Parts: sequence; C-alpha cells; structure tokens
Amino acid sequence: MAETEEQMSAKIAALGEQIKEAKQAGKPKSEWDSILREMLGLKAKFKEAFGKDYGPPKKEKKAPAHQAPQASEKNKAKNEAKKAAKAEKEAKKAAQRAERERREKEKADRLAGKGQDNFGDAPMIQSQQITDKTWTRIEDLKPNLAGQKVMVRGHLRTVRGKGKGVFCLVRSTLYSVQGVAFESKDIPNAMIKYIGGLALESVVDMKGVVTVPDQPIDSATQKMVEISIQSFHCVCKAKQALPFTMEDACRPESGLETDVGAYNEDDEELDGDSGVRVGQKLRLNYRWLDLRTPANQAIFRIESMVGCLFRECLIKKGFIEIHTPKLIGGASEGGADVFTLDYFGQPACLSQSPQLHKQMAAACSGFEKVFTTGPVFRAENSNTRRHLCEFTGLDLEMVIQEHYDEVLQVYNDLFIYIFDGINERCKEELERVREQHPYENLQYLRPTLKLTYAEGCKLLREAGVDQDDLEDLSTENEKKLGDIVKEKYKTDFFFMDKYPLAVRPFYTMPDPNNPKLSNSYDFFIRGQEILSGAQRVHEPDLIEERAKAWDIDLKDIASYVDSFRHGALPHGGGGIGLERVVMLFLGLPNIRKASWFPRDPKRITP
Repeated sequence: MAETEEQMSAKIAALGEQIKEAKQAGKPKSEWDSILREMLGLKAKFKEAFGKDYGPPKKEKKAPAHQAPQASEKNKAKNEAKKAAKAEKEAKKAAQRAERERREKEKADRLAGKGQDNFGDAPMIQSQQITDKTWTRIEDLKPNLAGQKVMVRGHLRTVRGKGKGVFCLVRSTLYSVQGVAFESKDIPNAMIKYIGGLALESVVDMKGVVTVPDQPIDSATQKMVEISIQSFHCVCKAKQALPFTMEDACRPESGLETDVGAYNEDDEELDGDSGVRVGQKLRLNYRWLDLRTPANQAIFRIESMVGCLFRECLIKKGFIEIHTPKLIGGASEGGADVFTLDYFGQPACLSQSPQLHKQMAAACSGFEKVFTTGPVFRAENSNTRRHLCEFTGLDLEMVIQEHYDEVLQVYNDLFIYIFDGINERCKEELERVREQHPYENLQYLRPTLKLTYAEGCKLLREAGVDQDDLEDLSTENEKKLGDIVKEKYKTDFFFMDKYPLAVRPFYTMPDPNNPKLSNSYDFFIRGQEILSGAQRVHEPDLIEERAKAWDIDLKDIASYVDSFRHGALPHGGGGIGLERVVMLFLGLPNIRKASWFPRDPKRITP
C-alpha cells in the first residue's frame, strides 16, 4: 500500500533529525553519509508521488512598504548637486583613463611600426594581391651587387643591439646574410627597438643597400657583403619559445656518437667541451626546427641529388621507372617482420620490398629494365643506429643475357655516377655538412673492388676474427671487414658476391657449381651494407621448391609464381637503402640524421 504524504514526511523528518544529531556530535560525514543519501532518495520519491517538493511552502515575498515621503525641496537640490559632482568626477577619471590608454596604444603602435612605411608587422599574406616587389635570393648576394637595393626574406637567425644600432642575421635555406641599421633621420629609434625585440626564427623581409664590409663576416655564409637596412618587416612571428637555439643545434658533433651498437634516444648526450648539445630526441621532437640548420639543409639536398642521379644514370641506360604497390597480401619476402593490416576483411601487410612486382615487370611483362623508388616497411624491433622501420628504397631489376655480372656492371657504373655527381654538384652542401659533422672524403676505385664472400671471410680470419664461410656476417664483422679492405685496398666502397644460399631470400638463384652458395651480392660503404641483390630464379618449379625450403605458403605467392608460368626472361637486380647511402657517404653516425622524419620501433611522430 502506498504511503501517505504524512507518513513519508515523518520518515524524511526523522532522517533529518539523525543527520542533525550526528553533525552536532562532530561525527565524520562517512558515518552519516548513507542516511543523507536515503533522505535525498525519499525526497525525490516524495516529489514524484505528490507533485511538489518536501517541506513547508515557500513564503511569498512581502509587498514593498510604502515609500517614504518625498524629500524636501532643499534636500532634493542637495542630492542633485552631489550626483552632479560625482558624475563630473567619474567623467574626469574616464577621460584620464582614455588618454592614458591612447598614449599607451600610440607607443605600442609606434614600436610595432604601425603607420610607418619602413618597419613593423606586415599584413598576413592571404594572396590578396600581386605587387611589383622583387625578392633576391640570399645565395645570390655577392660584391658585384654593391650599391644596389635588394630585399630578402628568411628566418631571423640572430639579432643584437649595439649602442644606437642593431645587427641581425637572416637565413634562407643554406645561406645567411648580415643586416645592419643605425639610428638616423630615416631610421628612427623605434625601428632599432623593433628589430632588436623580434623573436628569433621569425620570418622577416629585410630591404636595403648591398655594401661590402671592411672585414669578412664570419657568422654569415655571404661573408663579403652585408645589407644596410632601409626597411624591415615581420612576415610571421615565432610565437613560442624555442626549445633550443640554432647556435646550439649547429655545434660540431665530431666523435660524440658511435655508429655501432644499441641506440636509445633517451640517453643523455652532452658535448664534452661545453656541456651544451641538442640531443637526438629533442631534435626529432622538433624536427621542423632541426631541419633548418645548415647541415640538415645540406644533408637532404644531397639526398635529393642521390635520387636524381639514380634516375639519370638508369634512364641513360634504357631503364624505365615503375610504381609498385605498398599494400600486399602476405609478406613480400616470406618473413614474419611485417606490418599487418585488415584489407576489407582480407589479411594484408605493408610491403617489405618491391621485389616481386619489379620482377614481374622486368622479366614477365617484357619491360626488361625497370627501377622504382619508394617507401619500404620493416617491422623489425631493431633499435640500432643503422635500422629504420620505414626507409626509402632505390630498386632496379633487369634482364640478363647469360651472367649476373651484367647487373654488377650496371651497379658499378651507377654508384660511380652517383659518387662523382655528389662531389661535382654538391660542393657547397658537402662543406655545410663538414662544418657540423667532420668526415673523411669517400674513397672509391674504378672499377669497384670485387671480392667473393669466401675471400672476405678469409680476410677476417687472417685478422684474427672467427668467421665461417657459410655463416652470415654480423654487424661488427662487416665493420671490421670494411676497415681491413680500406687498409689493404685503399677504398671505402666494395662489393662481395657468392653469398651462402641459406642466408638469402627464397627467390635467389643457387650457384650452379656449389649448391651451398648463391648468385647473390652485397655492396658496402665504410663497412656497412647499402645494397643487397642477386640473380633471381625465373623457373616456376624451382621458385616453388625454394619457397617450400623457406616454409612459405605457396598460396601467399601464387600470383607471383603464376607470373613465371608463361615464359620469363633471366634477370637480376637489387635494392639500395637511400638513407644508408647518404649516411655512410657523409660519415654520419646515425641513420636518423639522413631520414626526414624517422620511423623506428620507438618513434612514429612527428
């Protein structure tokens, strides 16, 4: 039977009394909290049952009392005078406040260059208009331009005041130039303060006359010129404090990091001389800033040139560029280290290699000579200074007439073309790298030194290193062999062929004279592998036999094997790691320094 309003009110009142007594006794809330929750629950039921809140009805507001009799005429006049005086006082304060704010705004606008033609914050560039302004590239600033007016745009690298003047360094890509301004009739003090107060790395337009200084300016790349500033505008301000200064980020790093062994980006890295060094982790966390350093600008221009030279050389030799899929079913080379994904309900992975598709194109589709460039994915938990989970592959595949030495000759020509091209076309870039990362010039022979795998193992054993002819080379032994070859043959670049069959992929052609060996090869720079390749198996029966030996499910490579069932040309090729080539050519200690935005087992941003 439902409770009446009186019964429920009594229960609520009783619970309220218990809470009141508990509070008066100083008991902690934890002891009477359950009573409070019960009472609140009953109040909710009360409202639901009776359509009103529990408790006495709210008191009506009392009607306002009758107004007092009006003040006398005398008091009324007195009150009006007081109001007028108060209003006058408030108006005076408001006028003073407005004047103060006007002066402060005027001063701020003057310092920001508002209303000034020759300095200040430029309007946001939103493609509103096209003017007749022209900008000169900083790299083109040379003494022959002395006396000419120029305008340059770049990042504000440094700025320092000196008396009534200011000196600044503006940088664009690899190049920098000094600007100087002194207070004068045309250069107000506000302009000097404006330039000196800008945040470093802000983007600026600097306009002035090219002059030739009495002494070379060591801090700038354009040492024999400077700009006598006539106007200076900020295009985009740096609005956050820099996580590191460009000066610290550009410090030489020779000998501070080994290029072998485990890598941990959390390890502290300090310069033994000054104690100031920007560590690799901080650099990568702010990669967009780190890439502004002249050394990094140079590294990635050299890397771009490697790709250009790779294409140039192969196109001259009759190759065509192809584009292979990066989404595939199964694993590219039958390994387990792949990034798996769901492809509309089907299992798939990111490509470990363009290998199978470039073979199809060259040997099975009649294109005969092909190359491709693109990302390669390896889900290897390798935390070293030479491994990445995503890198750029430069791959080629070509048909052969009778021997895979035909492929090796192409590679010999290709690498010499690339090395010569870098040395000839990237002289300035090489010097910018050397300033921060001192290195020895790469030594290479013409033709490239060729050793068999067995000969390389023998050199190691003669040096006291335990190395069997049929076991794979460790990283340490590769490095040691590189040192031995450098000392004996005076070259940093060489290759070995006839690797053990057991350490090569399933599609590698076995050696016809020794079933334990293969028609395969690796190329090395400074004792580290930069290319792996081989003659490929082009007979489908032998492909299936080799795949079974590797425990590869034939269903996963069915389309690949089927492509050889309609007649395939004998062929071979290989894959080059772009970042490794750049890293080792420049003697860099860490492959992350040659990767735009590195991806390793612990990093997937930025």
